[in-house]
Parts: sequence; structure tokens; C-alpha cells
Amino acid sequence: MNGYRWNHPQHDKALILHGFGSAAHKFEDYAKLLAAKGYEVLAFDAPAHGHSEGTRTNAIEYCDMIKEVIAKHGPIQHFLAHSFGGISLSLALEDIPHDEHTKVVFIAPATETTSAVDGAFNMLKIKNEKVRDEFEKLVFKVSGKKTEWYSMRRAMHNIKASVLWIHDEDDDITPWADALKVKEDNHPNIKFLLTKGLGHRKIYHDPAVKKRLIQFM
Repeated sequence: MNGYRWNHPQHDKALILHGFGSAAHKFEDYAKLLAAKGYEVLAFDAPAHGHSEGTRTNAIEYCDMIKEVIAKHGPIQHFLAHSFGGISLSLALEDIPHDEHTKVVFIAPATETTSAVDGAFNMLKIKNEKVRDEFEKLVFKVSGKKTEWYSMRRAMHNIKASVLWIHDEDDDITPWADALKVKEDNHPNIKFLLTKGLGHRKIYHDPAVKKRLIQFM
């Protein structure tokens, strides 16, 4: 597990979690901004990403890595997670002690695993229902849970943290339609910031997004 640390030691700590196919160093700007705010900042490459070991991973392994980081370097009061890091963090928070003073920012999080699977099957042009059924059986055999359980909408009912959820209407990787359902659940601890035209990756480079995020944290 490869990681980085800035502004050590400080009482208040922030953990940055990157998305699928990305790496911790791509969030260096946020690390600098959070360190300037007085936080000790931690960022780790997910399993099979960046300089961390492995050739493949999933949300369960990423979730376990988050819990391991907190066990070694915690307590951590502030979290920033993009895309795949978002759903992994939401699963971890269900098992990690936290309260309304914990601050969490989700940027374009992977809200529903079923949508990710749908996208993968469409990309591979797999239309055979029997193949999809076997895939779903394999997920359950490996994890003991159905694909739809890996859902941020489900997990958010168990999360007490103060949350800022940032999403773009035009995100073609993690659809706003999935996140909208979370918004419609009207959780009092979740604030939404909706952008347009930034898509899935430009969104975390946007100066206005950075400013709002740092203010919230």
C-alpha cells in the first residue's frame, strides 16, 4: 500500500481517496490546500492503482484499505473521495465510528454498482441475459451480497457525517440520475452542489469546486 503524508503531525487529519484508474498524486492540489488549512493530509493509492500492489481490485478491497489506513493513522475527521473512492468510503463509514462532526466530500461518486455493471456490459456489447445472471451469481458467491447492495443510496441511510456531495449533470461515468435519487431521499446531513459541463474528471479541477470544497472542510 503506497501512500503520502503532508503537514505531519497535526491533530486534525484529512484522507484523500482517488477514483478508478487514477492515483493519489493527481489530488496534490487538494493536499496542498488542506495542509494550508492546518490539516495533516493523507493520500493512498488504492489496491492495484498507482504504486500499490496488485493487478485488479474492487470496492470491498478499497473499503478494507480505508479501514486499515484509519486504524494505523487515525482518527481521521475529514474525507475527500472521488468516483470509485466514494462508494468505497461509504461502505467503510458504515463500519467506522463517526458522527455529525465528521466532514465528508464526495465528488462524482460511483453511486450505484448496478449502473457500473450495466455500463461495463454495454461497453463489451454483452447482451446475453444468461451471462449477466452468472455474473450476478458470482458476485453473490464471492461477497455474500447481491450487486444492488453495493449502493451509496443504501449506505447513506447509515452515515451520520456532514456530507457535501458534488456532481455534474453531464457526468457520463457516474450518472447524476443515480445521485438524484439520493438527493430525493432528503437526508438532512447531505448538501448537494450540482455543476454542468464539467463531466466526471474536469469537476475536481474546477476552481469554484475547489473553493467550495475547502470552505466546507
